[in-house]
Amino acid sequence: MVRPERRTRSDFVAVALILVAVVSAAAVIWWRSDARATLSEPASEQPPVASAPAGAPTSVHELWRAPSPATPVPVVADSTVVTGDGGTVLGHDPETGREHWRYSRDLPLCTVGGEWDRAVAVYRKAANCSEISSLRGGTGVRGPARNSDTQFGTRLLSDGKYLTATGDRVLESWRSDLVRTQQYGIMPALKNAGNNLRRPDCTYNSTAVGSERVAVIEDCPSDPTKRLSVLKTKPEDDEEPEEVTTAVLNGSEATAVAVSTKQTVVYLRDRGSLVVYANATGGVEAEYPLPAEGTRVPDAGVEAVAPDRVWTVNLRPVPEPEQQRAARSIAAALHRFDPTITEQSVRHGLATAGPDRPFRVAVLDDEQYQQVKDKVGDIAGATFGGLLYWHNGATTVALDAATFAPRWTVPGALGPGTLFGGELLVPVPEGIAVVDRFTGARQRVIPVDRQGYDGPISMDSAGPALLEQRGATLVALG
Repeated sequence: MVRPERRTRSDFVAVALILVAVVSAAAVIWWRSDARATLSEPASEQPPVASAPAGAPTSVHELWRAPSPATPVPVVADSTVVTGDGGTVLGHDPETGREHWRYSRDLPLCTVGGEWDRAVAVYRKAANCSEISSLRGGTGVRGPARNSDTQFGTRLLSDGKYLTATGDRVLESWRSDLVRTQQYGIMPALKNAGNNLRRPDCTYNSTAVGSERVAVIEDCPSDPTKRLSVLKTKPEDDEEPEEVTTAVLNGSEATAVAVSTKQTVVYLRDRGSLVVYANATGGVEAEYPLPAEGTRVPDAGVEAVAPDRVWTVNLRPVPEPEQQRAARSIAAALHRFDPTITEQSVRHGLATAGPDRPFRVAVLDDEQYQQVKDKVGDIAGATFGGLLYWHNGATTVALDAATFAPRWTVPGALGPGTLFGGELLVPVPEGIAVVDRFTGARQRVIPVDRQGYDGPISMDSAGPALLEQRGATLVALG
């Protein structure tokens, strides 16, 4: 039998010292970790979804307000209103402002945005805005997180599927798990020397996103004026940007307004024109002169644009027998949303329509549009129409979402506005104008006492609450 090894007093002392060292090291690591410096107080349950009103109100009063300098526009995530101040992100009840949840770090916020029913908070460290956290809108429970090369002054722009962080030297896009899908520019710590070195000295003055595209206005020393580049948000290789097009513009004060799969619209402030470029060639498709107001370049180069999330279904006459089939098919697709839409009513409407004057069959919200877009898109003569509301600094302009052609203007507005209760509301100095979304005609004005604030206003809504971002303050009206 092997005699067991005898342990001495020195052995026990050595083991004790090792344990003390391990515990001490763990304590130091925890003390210096992000976990110790993070406070997370999620909600115990998902709050109920508040219903939106059936129409715009006749009057409003202030429900609540909260400091929110980290949100350039109102942030609504899963029916919760999100604010950001200092290092703290809060989720509020839309009607009362009561705090649902809280998330706080000992770092200052760079910005807060919203996508995928989550709030996305970007925190600042010494070199950049590198700490990205996502929080479920209803509860504040932490979701995916990442480290990033995002720059100071960044904005988070959503195209409905991807989130893009802007920057004057580098920008990048993320999918819903916060995995990066593309990065464009020169990173602070250059990892891939082959990444976008064709124009290494350019800076990025303006960014717009849409339809899985990113439009960037570049200022390059070798170009006589500004340059427009359009990128895929999800290229084949996430280490190599994929340009759809790039072209030198005919203006030196340019900002990107909106981008789609086929077109990009740019505001050339020095020319006083809204110019539509073809993504396939970089050539000019159309130019629309605009009034000279609103010449100031927006902060972070991000134009104030709001989609209305409402779609019109239009039908143009086509030769028989296709027209009969088109009337039958479109009535079958849309009758469930509006029982008055029948084959007979569609054919009656087509009798007064023409190639340049289509018959407006229906108006759909975004959820209805998603349900029938493929079916209606295959019907001969059928098209969808939507609007984007753009504020150029002094005027709200409605742009056709398909062509980017201006449809109407609201002079003297303070922001692009939002849909609320099925009606378009636009902030104006005396209150909130109720505007016909098809013609731009002011129907009435809801008085609002903004207590002396007369700056730009971004709007949104959550349930019955109408939201205004007034500078560094978020105000809820109802």
